[in-house]
Amino acid sequence: MRLDHLRLTGFRNYESLSVHFVPGVNLIVGDNAQGKTNLLEAITYLSMGRSFRTRREQELIGMGADFADLEAELCSHGREQTIRAVLFPGRKARQLYLGGVRQKTAAELAGVLTTVLFCPEDLLTLKTGPAARRRLLDNALCQLRPGYERALAEYGRLHDHKSRILKDRFDNPSLLDALPEFNLRMAQAGAVLIAYRARYMERLAELTAAYHREFSGGRETLTLRYQTVSNIPDPLAPQQEILQKLLEHQHSHRQAELDSGQCLSGPHRDDFDVQLDGVSLKGYGSQGQIRTAAISLKLAEREIFRRDTGEEPVLLLDDVLSELDAARQDFILNRILSGQVFITCCERSRITEIGQVLTIDHGRLLEGA
Repeated sequence: MRLDHLRLTGFRNYESLSVHFVPGVNLIVGDNAQGKTNLLEAITYLSMGRSFRTRREQELIGMGADFADLEAELCSHGREQTIRAVLFPGRKARQLYLGGVRQKTAAELAGVLTTVLFCPEDLLTLKTGPAARRRLLDNALCQLRPGYERALAEYGRLHDHKSRILKDRFDNPSLLDALPEFNLRMAQAGAVLIAYRARYMERLAELTAAYHREFSGGRETLTLRYQTVSNIPDPLAPQQEILQKLLEHQHSHRQAELDSGQCLSGPHRDDFDVQLDGVSLKGYGSQGQIRTAAISLKLAEREIFRRDTGEEPVLLLDDVLSELDAARQDFILNRILSGQVFITCCERSRITEIGQVLTIDHGRLLEGA
């Protein structure tokens, strides 16, 4: 997997950008608020079909721009390919292209440009609420499994519709007539999500534990435990069993949902717990332990991508090395010697010797900097 060339027009603070990358390490330097993270955001958008920073695509279009145009030239699975996304303001639908051919959904882009992103927020993922941890699972699985991307999009649409029914039913009780159909379809899509998540978490737990064991010198044992709907004892069970359990859980929470006007049942509330020697990091982990676990988690994600696709995913490190002490920096740098890597930072440091240096200033690439 290799990203060779990126062109941006009207994306964030990039009025126009054309940049070539080397196969190894690409170090992106510049002061704060110059566009370094925007560059990585553009890469991940072409990889996943969405931003890792916002759900509102309007925010991706530069101020005063009529549209945003993102295009990448890359080598994937031994083939030269192009991916392009054109975003429009208002309600006009975006346009996605693969090899110049328009695609219906982002799921069609899955696996073409795979990326693993590690940003400062990931260092807090294990301490914050469950939404950040679900997002970590979603970002990985949407790239690895097109079926997951479709199920997630379907579940999201159904969840939004059901939420509106529950909120508006006080003014229009007849809306409740549609609730059984939405419940069934949500359970069907939800069973697919749980099946994918459970199997991915099983692999992620094994690899994360191995990396953490190496990182900590064998002094700590790390475990990951997937947490889904409470009446599902085994999320690895056949999907039909999961579906039945979801329907039962919906039924038992029906009155609570009607009273609260909220969706209280389903995998939109999933989470996973990280423990060290049997103690949850969320409540009791030190800052160093949390950072070590977060690094191990991301390295495990990268290894899963490599095993599943047969190629090293593009690794994106967004200003995280400055957040880490020297030992943790070395642990990461010693494991990114293969594949293509993008590292953003504010200052040139010892890592500038290991690859190409690109200097960004106010959304412009400074030549010869």
